[in-house]
Amino acid sequence: MNSIVSPNITLRSPERGDGAALHTLVAECSPLDENSLYCNLLQATHFADTCIAAEQAGLLVGFISAYLVPGRPETLFVWQVAVGVKARGQGLATRMLDGLLGRPRCRGVTHLETTVTPSNEASWALFEGFARKHGAPLLRTTLFDRDADFDGAHDSEILARIGPLATVAA
Repeated sequence: MNSIVSPNITLRSPERGDGAALHTLVAECSPLDENSLYCNLLQATHFADTCIAAEQAGLLVGFISAYLVPGRPETLFVWQVAVGVKARGQGLATRMLDGLLGRPRCRGVTHLETTVTPSNEASWALFEGFARKHGAPLLRTTLFDRDADFDGAHDSEILARIGPLATVAA
């Protein structure tokens, strides 16, 4: 890491007590869609094996919510990547992705999927860099269309499929 702050950030499994902090963190991370606090509590409990929390000085500064795709356990779907304002620019999102893939629950993962709106340059940069780092192609297709699926109320969500992954961090 090229930041003196990064080593002070601990990556860990989420816990029940992270639900409210996650809700607040996502609200500060525009353009992420805010979910209900109940949903955030489920992410921190039911999906704890496939989510990761980043903590600094007792505060939640980053979180990735993800799950194994039903029927395709080799594919990890990354739902949201949230990095707080004070923790940005340190490679934390990549560090969390690598940490998540290094977990026992993700041992068989060969592909990572996520959706990103066309205008979310920061997310595209993250996932393009992740694909390069792991020697994997990144394929893009429209998963949910602005008009057909969102009735014009939300930008299209482009599916980014990365894999097969040449390397998986421990």
